[in-house]
Amino acid sequence: MCGICGLYNYGSGLAVEHSDLKAMNDLIIHRGPDDEGYYEDRDVGLAMRRLSIIDLSTGHQPITNEDGSAWIVFNGEIYNFPELREGLLARGHILKTKSDTEVILHLYEEKGTDFPKELRGMFAVAIWDKRRKRLVLARDRIGKKPLFYAQTPSAFVFGSELRSLLTVKDLKREINPAAIDAYLSLQYIPSPLTVFKGVKKLEPASVLVFEGGKVTTGKYWDLPVGEEKLGHVPLPELKERLKAELSEAVRIRLMSEVPLGAFLSGGIDSSVITALMAAHSDQPVKTFAIGFKEEKYSELGYARQVAKMYGTKHTEFTVEAKMADVLEKLAWHYGEPYADSSALPSYFVSRETRRDVTVALNGDGGDEAFGGYLRYVGMKAERLISWVPGWAKRAALAGVGPIPKTAPFNVFWRVEKFLKFSLMDTLERRYLSTVSFFGPGETAGLYSEAFYNSLGADRDYAERYIAGAFAGNPYDDLLNRMTYADMHSYLPECLMTKMDIASMANSLETRSPFLDHKVLEFAFQLPGNLKLKGLTGTKWILKETFKDMLPPDIYSRGKMGFGVPLGIWFRGELKDYWAGACLSQKALGRGYFRPEALFRLWDEHQQGKRDHGYKLWALLMLELWHRQYLDDFKF
Repeated sequence: MCGICGLYNYGSGLAVEHSDLKAMNDLIIHRGPDDEGYYEDRDVGLAMRRLSIIDLSTGHQPITNEDGSAWIVFNGEIYNFPELREGLLARGHILKTKSDTEVILHLYEEKGTDFPKELRGMFAVAIWDKRRKRLVLARDRIGKKPLFYAQTPSAFVFGSELRSLLTVKDLKREINPAAIDAYLSLQYIPSPLTVFKGVKKLEPASVLVFEGGKVTTGKYWDLPVGEEKLGHVPLPELKERLKAELSEAVRIRLMSEVPLGAFLSGGIDSSVITALMAAHSDQPVKTFAIGFKEEKYSELGYARQVAKMYGTKHTEFTVEAKMADVLEKLAWHYGEPYADSSALPSYFVSRETRRDVTVALNGDGGDEAFGGYLRYVGMKAERLISWVPGWAKRAALAGVGPIPKTAPFNVFWRVEKFLKFSLMDTLERRYLSTVSFFGPGETAGLYSEAFYNSLGADRDYAERYIAGAFAGNPYDDLLNRMTYADMHSYLPECLMTKMDIASMANSLETRSPFLDHKVLEFAFQLPGNLKLKGLTGTKWILKETFKDMLPPDIYSRGKMGFGVPLGIWFRGELKDYWAGACLSQKALGRGYFRPEALFRLWDEHQQGKRDHGYKLWALLMLELWHRQYLDDFKF
């Protein structure tokens, strides 16, 4: 596990200066504090920072092949590399290390740009092919490991984090209005966009080739769309296969030469992972949980039940509003605007976990793979009332409207949100409204005239982006269409970004067994009614399969998520902080928003007319990002 970066002066042919390469690499030292490495050959330079997990003695990067004609830097873990290595040796390859990095390079020699198809794990890879004068980048199937790139008239540059690219002198920091608009809708900026016009993110499951001054990209994997579902297979057999697939995914992720533990939230997913870790371990599992002093937001009690059942060595930590002084540090680490508020507890649980271990397993991906979100329930329920005329829904919405929304996720908030998306005209817009901070149409009165006009043809980018995610799986059942869309948008772009940055900011490697591509492929082949039973049975087959391995309270509880009490904080300890940042002359002078619209949002929240906590958080993180990266920027 590490961070990578590199520079190719293809246009000028000038030699890469070591100082330039080191400047890029030093900005990602947190990703790999144990080691650094460089390869420089006239106009090409590769660099890496290493967090040593496997092959501690010989895994130094960059690594070359036998004759020095190809070089690699790599960020991630390949869990099937021992089998791949044995195959390479049998076919005559000479391997000097016991690392997964060297295995990838020799697979490239055999398979060319198809090499990622052989890999089981998480990865961002850069290979310099000296013979062909080409640079090859690749990213893992679900996007756990990030990779940014940019092309200027004189250079091609890449890196694990955006800030490394900003050291390149002729790369302009020109704001991409479409990215800002998408951010406010989605809480993240989806690839290939970034906040800057001249920088892109390589999409998950993609290979990029830079050769002859040109960039080409292509996908190498997708979920098995169009294949027959497994509904005809007897349920006991499906449960046995699910248990075997997930157990194997956990087992191979216990490979480590350094201390290892698990995040334990008390939800179904992390509880199942902890149970399987305990089954594969001959020592007590180290578990780490985080909560809030606001009881309804805290899951610590549930986590304790699982910890007790499996005799784990359990550590707890509580997040409070006064700990939000880390927000500017978060804005720096994320590198571009990012508004999932669970980044805050994720950062703290990673920090506390890193005190004891270097690697932690988590339950990421369980909701997307097995239908765990309440939005899936809402979208299914909407189908059942689709016969109700629009005027009746609007009347019901008007009846709900006057009730103060003093806490998100209460019954009135849920009813209002349900009625709003049921009035929308397409499945894609209904889905978008369930994942948005600023829903469809809600930014129209927020933007200044200048910023709104700057969007041009990119207006409603988020809607088209979500429509594209649904278009990849047009004929499946409703549940699998939604999970497919999530696995091509929210999961890689939001959740994977959150976990990568929160963990790597603390030099912690995280592993996600639910995101093993074999587990995902199997789960996707299950019909939707085995994942969502009726309107209450979320993750039904997962719960039934592991029922005997969970405390009764864990089995029967519903989805909670990593919620943060933002509404309470913005009326309390963070009130002055938000106003001082977002209503300052500098913030208002950036020109994105109409000042009166911001003041209205703020006043409604303070008076308890609405709970705008999540919208206010998005606006705050946007402003804090500007302070870190473009403090003098004015639109």
